[in-house]
Amino acid sequence: MSEPGDASGGKALGDFLSEAQEIIEHLNRDVLKLDDNRKRGQHEPELINNIFRSAHSLKGLAGMFGARGMSDFAHALESLLDGLRMGRVAIEPEVLDLLFESVELFNQLIVEASGGAKVAKRTVTGLKKQLEKLLESARARAEDNPLELVELEPAMLGVLTEYEEYRLVDNIRRGMDLFRVRASFDLMSFDEHLAKLTSVLKTAGELISTLPSSAPADDQAIDFDLLVGARMEPAELEALVRPFEARVERIPRRDAQGRPTLRDLPAPPATPAPAPGRARPAAPPAAGGAEAEAEGEGEGAEQRAPAPADLAAVSLRSVSQTVRVDIKKLDSLMNIVGEMVLVRTAMQAISEQLKAEQGFSGLAVDLFKAARTFSRRLDELQAGIMEVRMVPLGQNFEKLSRMVRKLSRTAGKEVELRLSGADTELDKLIVEDLADPLMHILRNALDHGLESPAERRAAGKSETGVIRIDAYQKGNHVVIEVADDGRGVDLDRVRAKAMERGLVDGERAAELSERELLNLLFLPGFSTSDQVSELSGRGVGLDVVKTNIANLRGMIDMHSVPGQGTRLLLTLPITLAIIRALLVRTSEEIYAIPLSSVIEILEVAGQRVRTLDRREVLELRGTTLPLLRLQELFELPAAPPSEDGQTKVVVVGLAENRLGIVVDGLIGQQDIVIKALGPSLAQVPGIAGATNLAGQQTILVLDVGSLIQEARLGDMGRQA
Repeated sequence: MSEPGDASGGKALGDFLSEAQEIIEHLNRDVLKLDDNRKRGQHEPELINNIFRSAHSLKGLAGMFGARGMSDFAHALESLLDGLRMGRVAIEPEVLDLLFESVELFNQLIVEASGGAKVAKRTVTGLKKQLEKLLESARARAEDNPLELVELEPAMLGVLTEYEEYRLVDNIRRGMDLFRVRASFDLMSFDEHLAKLTSVLKTAGELISTLPSSAPADDQAIDFDLLVGARMEPAELEALVRPFEARVERIPRRDAQGRPTLRDLPAPPATPAPAPGRARPAAPPAAGGAEAEAEGEGEGAEQRAPAPADLAAVSLRSVSQTVRVDIKKLDSLMNIVGEMVLVRTAMQAISEQLKAEQGFSGLAVDLFKAARTFSRRLDELQAGIMEVRMVPLGQNFEKLSRMVRKLSRTAGKEVELRLSGADTELDKLIVEDLADPLMHILRNALDHGLESPAERRAAGKSETGVIRIDAYQKGNHVVIEVADDGRGVDLDRVRAKAMERGLVDGERAAELSERELLNLLFLPGFSTSDQVSELSGRGVGLDVVKTNIANLRGMIDMHSVPGQGTRLLLTLPITLAIIRALLVRTSEEIYAIPLSSVIEILEVAGQRVRTLDRREVLELRGTTLPLLRLQELFELPAAPPSEDGQTKVVVVGLAENRLGIVVDGLIGQQDIVIKALGPSLAQVPGIAGATNLAGQQTILVLDVGSLIQEARLGDMGRQA
């Protein structure tokens, strides 16, 4: 793509403009803060780093979308900012003026990218020349090496980055005491604990560097050396890091031979020097592009700096029409819509009552029209809010890709992760809660499913194992398939484990079908692994997955072929907010069944229901449909048999699973908002939540996925 405006679709351009505008707004806020800090005499290295990263991100984003002019200018600005953060350029009014002018120029370039007025090439080239000239004239002068004043091992100095070494020098010049903090963490959880420790150290001073130790004390642990600059006594720092069992060592000063101590060092110069021996050459001018074109515009064109009036002429109005909203605000709006749904139901009920009492005329007609208009607008509002809540699954896929690469190295296996359907959309809250179940599934596939390279060679397979994640929409649900080409599930081993745990006797175990055996893997604590590995094998992975998916009112199913691999199917509702439900009655109690899970409603003769292996079933079009009576599940009083001897069955299904729910009567359909139950009722099987009907009547909403799991596992699930 040569320019963003040439994109085949407007969505890509819109995304580019939105993200670029957001980066520029961050850049502007940080430059303003940098100016305020300069006026107050404050120094904040991380703020300069943020500005540098914004310019770097903008350069990469513009380059990816083909905006060459913006990318080239961002590169020139990045070079100046690198000099600023490395101490080669002082924070002076002249520098800040150029930074503000750069922000204004970026805004002009955004307008140009959106199809607005073109920016004169001499304007871009002139400001680039000023940035390069300032960087060249601000070359740091050579000074004594302040690192000679502290006793820091050459091994540690040798692995510091240029920026970390500069921060170390700056801390020495400012008279800060230096400390080495050594901490040891378990390999499985070091990232979480290290993040907490670094947060604590940042409150004490500046965290200069974090380095893994070359000599860990334990094979199952990882040690870190953290270099900290602070103004405090060692005992104070020790008190801060005591919860992490970290050791604090003050780095000694070299005050022999007349050398000054840290506190005797002179104040830092107006233009700080670079780290010794690490000064970089100035970034070369970008070849071709805007600069080459500017040279053809006349002798003085390349020397002309943009006039302040030129930059001020750009409109302050943002080009992007995108607004990013906190999901909590959308939740609040959805709750309001849910209350309005109850109001709509009440209005419709009143309208029907008024029509029955007074006939369809006068006030009854007016109320009917108002209720119908209100209902239509409410549907539009609900659909609009739902559309805003939807996000692509791709944001989860990117995290999973990084995790698979990391875990494959740990396990010593070659793994290729293939992704499709990243643009499939789900409710934001579902996408967030889906991350952990997918992680558990991938860990299981990588540890148990995929063989080692040697085993794969012996089986005639490629040494590189393949894990696929495919996502697609199916009706009102989204299906996510996770499949590997590994060894598959050893069904004989599953059968033996079930007998060992006393879930089934020998006769019953021999009769278990393939699906029933695979379902056992989702029981709490059930595992075929005899050893606990670093990745999985603790017997909780698939149980955790099933629980988390059930909390999302979804369903998980497994298929496996020995020697060829395993496939898991996750079926999830698109949203957990307002849903359409079928209201049913059982033993004078009313329940709501999500309509998206209802396949059909049957009325069959009682004699068609028969018992198979202690379960009630119904023969339906050549298949056996398991039945579930709500009054038995919830221990309700038995209702009198129907006068006509017919049994009402609501057939529900998720993925490939079907279940018939026996009810006493049908009430009708209604939009409902599911409310979570309290902690004491949250784990009741078969219940997803509660909802209010007109007249403030509260009823329970059935969890179809949980009911199907109950029917599938039966007695074995209850024993487990």
